[in-house]
Amino acid sequence: MSLLTEKDRPVVQLLMDTDTCPRCVLRFCCVASQTLYRRPYKDLMKDLKEFLKNNKEKEDTVCFDIADPPCKRIRLEHTEGPGDVNHNGALQQIPSVSDENAAMENSAVKACNVCLGILQEFCEADFVKKVCQKVNSADYQFTSFVFSVSLPPQLSVREHAAWLLVKQEMGKLGLSLARDDIVQLKEAYKWIIHPQLSEELNVPADGKSLFEVSVVFAHPETAEECHFLATACPDCFKPVKNKQSVFTRMAVVKALEKIKEEDFLKHFPCPPSSPKNLCVALEIQCNNGAVFVAGRYNKYSRNLPQTPWIIDGERKLESSVEELISEHLMAEFKADSFNFSSSGREDVDVRTLGNGRPFAIELVNPRRIRFTAEEMKGLQQTINNSSDKIQVRDLQLVTRSAIGRMKEGEEEKTKTYSALIWTDKAIQREDIAFLDDIKELKLDQKTPLRVLHRRPLAVRCRIIHTMKSEYIDEHHFRLHLKTQAGTYIKEFVHGDFGRTKPNIGSLLNRTTDILELDVESVDVDWPPTLDN
Repeated sequence: MSLLTEKDRPVVQLLMDTDTCPRCVLRFCCVASQTLYRRPYKDLMKDLKEFLKNNKEKEDTVCFDIADPPCKRIRLEHTEGPGDVNHNGALQQIPSVSDENAAMENSAVKACNVCLGILQEFCEADFVKKVCQKVNSADYQFTSFVFSVSLPPQLSVREHAAWLLVKQEMGKLGLSLARDDIVQLKEAYKWIIHPQLSEELNVPADGKSLFEVSVVFAHPETAEECHFLATACPDCFKPVKNKQSVFTRMAVVKALEKIKEEDFLKHFPCPPSSPKNLCVALEIQCNNGAVFVAGRYNKYSRNLPQTPWIIDGERKLESSVEELISEHLMAEFKADSFNFSSSGREDVDVRTLGNGRPFAIELVNPRRIRFTAEEMKGLQQTINNSSDKIQVRDLQLVTRSAIGRMKEGEEEKTKTYSALIWTDKAIQREDIAFLDDIKELKLDQKTPLRVLHRRPLAVRCRIIHTMKSEYIDEHHFRLHLKTQAGTYIKEFVHGDFGRTKPNIGSLLNRTTDILELDVESVDVDWPPTLDN
């Protein structure tokens, strides 16, 4: 039960006379009963008119019975049009409703001059079913939902005008009305529509849900109503990236907070005029929060980049590690797109062996989100059967926050490599044996020439923890290295024209070059090892 008191009578009369819908009337009377807003529209209209008819001596309050079943369709009664607007800053007298009985019988929907129909037609069962049909046809997996709504920015202007109108009326009674006292339109709308969507979709509404159902409303007829604010408060309207118009809701709200009441009333009618049409629902969209899949990959090809190799718009190689893994994940999760990340990266001609390199893939807006451990194992096998260039292991679902552990390893952990090295001068076993005794060798590595086009010029201090040489013949040996993550191994071998100091060439006093490089381990303890 909710009560309207005698002090609300002038406000109710004023708003009803200006074609304001009953739910907006309740909002401006600061009624915060969620159940009351969910009552059938026709019953709310009837009760407000009965409230106005009540003789003050007979009854000072009106009670709304909230036990009525919901109606199937909106029936918004006709009222007389609002009075003329004085654009010199004065609020003119407004004629009252002339024939209530005739209005109750008239079934035409007349758009509210404040919410432009949001709390009218778009709260009804037909629109709820339309939203749910869109959700169900999109074939998402979800166990709850969060509902969001985007309203036309001019609604804030109309609400501001209505607030000034009501505030002046209450001032006559010695009462005040702060802007924040009014029940927000979005809040009232969600009170009404949440239970209906929840019942139709058979899942609860949850503000923390990763599945979002959103509706974007527009009202072309009044689209230019907020433009006068750009002249009055130009500082509030700056071009915003990815926004087609400077008249965003936030910019309009900011301007309304700054503009003086007298300046506002010079440019905008108060009460706001009655629109000819209701709002339209421009978009009904669904979006699932991202799902994250992690694992480790081995790369066995010396002709495969980690990510697509495209230079000046031209693709150099037909595939990549990223694509060989993600194409199967995209298909199974039915996602819109993906983002690939890993603990470091190897060059196109470098293999990754051992237990592999940790990676994670963010799957954006997936339709399917639930996979059992067995299903993930089957998906891993599908990836491995599709190519002999890569293999994945420990494939699993992870959280966004867990990915941070993988990124820590890019600079903080150690990595082990195996390099096949050529020397211009002949060598014997004893010529390279001393390398095995070098520990914690500090390098100064200037940004390599080969990556200078995409990395800033800098000198980076890196450490070679240990080395173990393996003699092959007079001009070849293999070097096993354990290094600080982020060390440029190729440059450590050949010196990069003196940009890496010291280097294998300077240590051996010979010209050296690297013929093959393998990553043997990436010492990041993530993701957790599974029984594969």
